[in-house]
Amino acid sequence: MSVGVPLRLAFTFIPRELWAGGYNYQRNLFVALHKYRGGEITPVIFAGTADDPEDLSRLLEIPDVEVVQASAFDHRRSGLAAAVTFGLDHTAVNAFRDRGIDVVFESARFFGWRLPFPAVAWFPDFQHRRLPQLFSPWARWHREIGFRMQIASARAIMLSSESARRDCQRFYSVPADRTFVVRFATQPAPALLAAEPRDVIKHYGVPSRYFYLPNQFWRHKNHQVVVDALTILAKRGVDAVVVASGNKDDARDPNYFAGIMRQVQERNLQEKFRYVGMIPLPHVFALLRGSIALINPSRFEGWSTTVEEAKSFGVPMVLSDLEVHREQAAGTARYFGTDDPVALADHLADAVKDPELVATRHLVLDLDARVSRFAADFVHTIRRALRG
Repeated sequence: MSVGVPLRLAFTFIPRELWAGGYNYQRNLFVALHKYRGGEITPVIFAGTADDPEDLSRLLEIPDVEVVQASAFDHRRSGLAAAVTFGLDHTAVNAFRDRGIDVVFESARFFGWRLPFPAVAWFPDFQHRRLPQLFSPWARWHREIGFRMQIASARAIMLSSESARRDCQRFYSVPADRTFVVRFATQPAPALLAAEPRDVIKHYGVPSRYFYLPNQFWRHKNHQVVVDALTILAKRGVDAVVVASGNKDDARDPNYFAGIMRQVQERNLQEKFRYVGMIPLPHVFALLRGSIALINPSRFEGWSTTVEEAKSFGVPMVLSDLEVHREQAAGTARYFGTDDPVALADHLADAVKDPELVATRHLVLDLDARVSRFAADFVHTIRRALRG
C-alpha cells in the first residue's frame, strides 16, 4: 500500500447533539493539526446522509478538512455484525477506497479484523466497565465486543489519560507498547470567542456572578449532587447560582432531565439552578469565561472537554474527586466526592464569598505549547500505526 503526503486519515463523524464532547474533540483536533502539523495529515470525515449540515459546515471551515456523506455511515447502521462475522464492513471500506484513505481512526465503530488499512482505535473511556449499571445489556455488550475485536485485531490503541491506560491494562491486559496516551488540549478559534460575556449573560437573564455547568444531562454527569448542594446553600442563606447548559436528552435514561428539573421546582431552586438549553458554542465559551468557576460533578470521565476548556482560559474549577480529574487539573482545582453535596456546598460558598470581581478571562499564555504537544502526540500515534 503506497502512502502519500499528507496522510489521508478517515474519521467517523460524531454529531454534537449525540455527544458534544466528542464533536468538540474532533473540531479541536483538526484545528490543532492544521496549525501545528500543517501538511502532514488531511482529516477526511465520513458522515451519515442525515447528519446536521451546520455541524458539518463548521468542520469544513477548518483548512484541509474534507467531509463525505454516505449511507454507510448513517447512525442506524453500525456495520458491527458484518465486521465481526465476515471480518469487514464492506460498504465503509469501499467509501474509504474511493477517497484514497491511508489510515483509519476508529471511534465507536469497528470496521473489521480484515480491514485493509492501518488503524488506530480510540477508547475515550471505559465507562461501561466502571459504571455498567448505566448501560443496557445490549449497549454494554455492543461496546465490549467492539473493544475486544479492536484489541484482538492488533490495533494501536489511543487513550486520553494515564488513568485510562491503567483501566485498559486492568480490564484487557493490552501490552503497554500498543497503547498511546494522547492528552487532549483545546484552543478555540477566534470566531468562537467573538461573543461578549456580558452580552451573553444578559441574553440569558442570569446574574453577573454564577457557576457554570456545561455538561450534557446524562446520569453519570451527576447533576443531582449540584442540586443537593444548592439546597444546602439555600438553607444556609448563601446566594449561589449555577447556570447549566447542554443536551437534555439521555437515551439511556429518558426521564433523567425531567427528574432533575422537578426537584429544582419542588425545592424552590428555580433562581439558583438555571438551565439555558443547548446553546451555540460562542455562548458556551462566553458563559465559561464570565463565570466564577466551572463545575464538573461527573462520576466518570475519560478526559473532560469542559475541564480542558476551563484550563484554556484559567477559569477556576470545582471538580468531582476522580483520578482523571486530578491528573487533568494537576492540583489547580477544588475537589469533592461524587456523593458529597456538603463538600461541594462548602466550596461554592467559599467562592461566592470571595470579594474579587470576576473578570472576562482570555486564553492562557502556555496554551500554544499544550495544544502543539497534543497535535504532535496524535501524529506520532498515527505514524506508529502505519509502521505496524
